[in-house]
Amino acid sequence: MPRTKAASLPLLALPLLALAGLACATAARAADDFSVEAREMERLAEQVVTRARIPGLAMAIVEDGKVISLRGYGVVDSKLREPVTPDTAFRVASLSKAFAGTLSSLLVSEGAMSWDSPIVNQLPAFTLRDGAAAQKITVRQVLSHQVGLAYNTYDRDLEANQPYPLLAEKLSEAPLTCSPGECYAYQNIAFSLVGDMVFAATGDFYAHQVEKRLFHPLGMYGATFGREGLEASPSWARPHVRSGGTWVPVRPKETYYRIPPAAGVNASVRDMANWLVAQMGHRPDVLPPEVLNEIQTPQVATPGEVRGSGWRRDRLRNAWYGLGWRIYDYAGHTLVFHGGAVQGYRALAAFLPDRDIGVVILWNSESAMPTGLLPTTLDKALGLPARDWLGPMQAPVRRGARRR
Repeated sequence: MPRTKAASLPLLALPLLALAGLACATAARAADDFSVEAREMERLAEQVVTRARIPGLAMAIVEDGKVISLRGYGVVDSKLREPVTPDTAFRVASLSKAFAGTLSSLLVSEGAMSWDSPIVNQLPAFTLRDGAAAQKITVRQVLSHQVGLAYNTYDRDLEANQPYPLLAEKLSEAPLTCSPGECYAYQNIAFSLVGDMVFAATGDFYAHQVEKRLFHPLGMYGATFGREGLEASPSWARPHVRSGGTWVPVRPKETYYRIPPAAGVNASVRDMANWLVAQMGHRPDVLPPEVLNEIQTPQVATPGEVRGSGWRRDRLRNAWYGLGWRIYDYAGHTLVFHGGAVQGYRALAAFLPDRDIGVVILWNSESAMPTGLLPTTLDKALGLPARDWLGPMQAPVRRGARRR
């Protein structure tokens, strides 16, 4: 049964993807097509790329199980000038976490894993500084960032090229900020323990399980794992960093690829459009409603998410983390969301269950400007008063990308 730490969840009292709700929403949308607004968003995305002078971007919008907008903008490499297409592969960074949650939910539904049994049952060597606490940690707590460690524990060590197995072992030395299940703190190393759980449960490598059970059945034929997978893609976006007032392409860093469940996926915007369609309940042959309901149900309140950028402050009323997805109250509507950031790449994916509209945006620079395309799309979908979420078409560069 879904669990939550939030005191009150009036918007999420029913399963997010209840079939009756989908039927009502479909009827309401019969005369409310979003295609005109999608064309407006395409023009705006093109303006963002050209006027803000960012290298490249890809965006998809889906509605009622169909892809209604799918385009690439700009170039994969500011020096080579090859255009971004819907099939250009990007790193999606922490959007990878939803794949981990979804695969885990499939395995739980089959009885191969359990949400609430201690992970030490399958990973007997796992421990924390508080050994008794380590004996209680569950898959649910790992995937909802409730392990009890400080934010982003050992991310800096990963960025300094320390291998994941060593860092997973070093979790036994890390100070705890609370007992497991009592607080939220975003993780990458600890989150990736789910990959070890998948191997223990299936006898197969995590990446292969995702490919076999998610990528291939959902038609995500351009999706891969790791730097080799990215660089072997027929078209792939080079990461860009700011140097001397311009965006300069660099080679993708290997570091976060070493934790596939947290940040290992590469995908095109076409792939990610198929992913959103499935996450929105339109591929029950692959992802049954009970699998989706579990991962898209709030597990722990994350009030810090309602601060920060302007659209968060103005539109978000509450925020929670599920199992690989964030769940927001966006101006009174449920929004399922995640962002991703590694050196030279940014990514956003989100959908409104009651409107059955979703959007994914991928870009190959560290510009913050394209982020404004998300709330602009959501506001149009919900009929909210127009706001200029993009501001001047020049974006400050945010250095470093440890927290996503």
